[in-house]
Amino acid sequence: MPFNTLFSWFIKKRVHQIELFMKYPSEVQQELFQRLIDEAALTRFGLEHHFSSIRNIRDFRSAVPIRRYEDIKPYIDLLREGQQNVLWPSRIKWFAKSSGTTDDRSKFIPVTREALEECHYKGGKDLLALYCHQNPSARLYNGKTLIVGGSSKINPFSDEGYTGDLSAIIIRNLPIWVELRRTPSLEIALMDNWEEKIEAMAQATMHEDVSVLSGVPSWTLVLLHRIMEIKGAQHIHEIWPNLELYMHGGVSFRPYREQFCRIMPNGSTHFVESYNASEGFFGIQDRLGSDDMLLMLDYGIFYEFMPLSELDSPHPRTLLLNEVEVGESYALVISTNAGLWRYMVGDTVRFTSRYPFRIQVSGRTRHYINAFGEELMVENADHAIQLASEYTRALVREYTVAPVYMDEQARGAHEWLIEFEQEPDSMDDFSRHLDRELRAVNSDYDAKRSFDLNLKEPVVRRMPGGTFHRWLKQKGKLGGQHKVPRLSNDRRHVDEVLNLLKLEA
Repeated sequence: MPFNTLFSWFIKKRVHQIELFMKYPSEVQQELFQRLIDEAALTRFGLEHHFSSIRNIRDFRSAVPIRRYEDIKPYIDLLREGQQNVLWPSRIKWFAKSSGTTDDRSKFIPVTREALEECHYKGGKDLLALYCHQNPSARLYNGKTLIVGGSSKINPFSDEGYTGDLSAIIIRNLPIWVELRRTPSLEIALMDNWEEKIEAMAQATMHEDVSVLSGVPSWTLVLLHRIMEIKGAQHIHEIWPNLELYMHGGVSFRPYREQFCRIMPNGSTHFVESYNASEGFFGIQDRLGSDDMLLMLDYGIFYEFMPLSELDSPHPRTLLLNEVEVGESYALVISTNAGLWRYMVGDTVRFTSRYPFRIQVSGRTRHYINAFGEELMVENADHAIQLASEYTRALVREYTVAPVYMDEQARGAHEWLIEFEQEPDSMDDFSRHLDRELRAVNSDYDAKRSFDLNLKEPVVRRMPGGTFHRWLKQKGKLGGQHKVPRLSNDRRHVDEVLNLLKLEA
């Protein structure tokens, strides 16, 4: 049977299943919760936390405290030493190495067979299914799929244990039907030197007929610009005329959208967002042109949502799906078929609708600025950057922000280090619009800016091209898995970047 016929059958079947969990979300989550508890009852973690006595979610909350990575690390260390049946009953040999941002400490997230098949791969198939459901004439499988993965080769750390970026683990274990249509070769896709890798990918893919593109926006742009440079092209459709779908995630697309529209000017390429992390595949944009994602409820992940007011509580309260409110942001807490139990991912999500439940990633629990009571979140910064860029015809490549602390002579401020793809008409206008939009979107920031009594106007510094690239390289964090932190409540990152520029001067 032709592949497209098989996939059409899969689309119809899967869309029906998705519609069921959209209609019965709480029931699906309750059934999944009980299955997770039952399957892990005889693991070391399950025995220590009396899973066999858990009858409902109230029992679960009482028996299992919420954990960050530091709290679950001792169990993961046992797994990496070769012990099994610790967090999950099936054999675990893969660990996704994740840092999320430029923090020096790496996290090793267990990746089970169930997590690969029932979560990560299922999410990839569902994204394509939902896209094709909206576009019956889609021709994705007439061309190749180019994945700008997180690179990082797979590294053994024991006789049967391996670690690498999640994307490397996924690429290494791809089903044959995906591998046949993927480009470039596995050898290039798993290169760990990003500068060499971008060049190798450009050379290997610029003659292919690419119809599907996937990757984090920043590194995808680097690759596309390099390919256009080699080919002398003005836009990417001169090289890949059949490029139909760009799948992105990992960071906000808002600062990058205009750059992608400029190099994909004919409107034939659709942008679809997914929310996929080392810990699980959580959401898919199920409506073209929307700015939110459907929360996927049958991937082996049980969800809880912590109000942000509970973040510093010794016994934080969490909510279930039927208790969340539209417009509110919550810290994401998950229990999964990879053995993560009441694990705080570190992301915050905001609900845009209920029944069905759709979300936006609104920030990080630890990435914000609240040095002066302004409670500035990443989504505020991304929104203001986007509008300030539109007003001044600028394109922002990367940015990071930190506080400038008060002293006896000066008020406090926010210092913005911005690397532009296209500089604004006027830096003064850009700074003014940035400040205005921040005040419009964040009432706490606006209050602190009133009359310049507490917080003065932003200090915006234009960074030379390639600054953040060189900074990440200096830290050994070059690659798609590592992101420039947008907001920091201290000056460590900003001072490192400024010191790098002093050394280069």
